Amino acid sequence: MPRSTSYHEKLIQDLQNPLEAAAYIEVVLEEGDPKMMSKALKNIIEAQGGVDRLSAQVKERYNKLDQMLLDQGEIEFYSLNSLLDALGLHLAVTVKP
Repeated sequence: MPRSTSYHEKLIQDLQNPLEAAAYIEVVLEEGDPKMMSKALKNIIEAQGGVDRLSAQVKERYNKLDQMLLDQGEIEFYSLNSLLDALGLHLAVTVKP
């Protein structure tokens, strides 16, 4: 019997595609929940090979942002933008309908 893929395994596999990772971040940004953003960034980093594959500078930015998200629930735009840039992503803004 074929083994089924867990949701998390499938998510991590999908997030290896930068377009999927970008769409995932946009959805999480729309939700506006800092804890969800923290988890989303962890998932994207896992999809890109894990924290150990990040440069020291990116690790520092990630740790700072993650701590802010979990402790204060506030996002400093430039910290988030820097981390996303290091992950090969960027924020996108669209006009509301």
